[in-house]
Amino acid sequence: MKKTLIIGASNNPERYSYKAAERLLAYGHEIELLGLKVVEVFGKTVDTERKAYEELDTVTLYVGPRNQPEYYDYVVSLKPKRVIFNPGTENREFENLLTKYGIEAEEACTLVLLGTGQY
Repeated sequence: MKKTLIIGASNNPERYSYKAAERLLAYGHEIELLGLKVVEVFGKTVDTERKAYEELDTVTLYVGPRNQPEYYDYVVSLKPKRVIFNPGTENREFENLLTKYGIEAEEACTLVLLGTGQY
């Protein structure tokens, strides 16, 4: 299973980050959550501080391109295998930076990848 950090996590069931957390857990993946408010999501606390998560396979983004620059160095420092840019989060500048550091940048939808067995 792939340990995944959700950036832009929310406890609002209408948000795609919430749906992604729910689906990742249903598929047996371990999740870490980073967001703007300390709330509970499926028994896990959403962190508001950027922690040095260990052994991350994937970072999945639910933060728009305008707010991503503050995460560039942080995500690179985590050394995930890949970063998923969900619809609306595509950012060529960030994708190029990740590729420079040997991190796969994938424009895709986490929910679709899970549902089609491509995660």
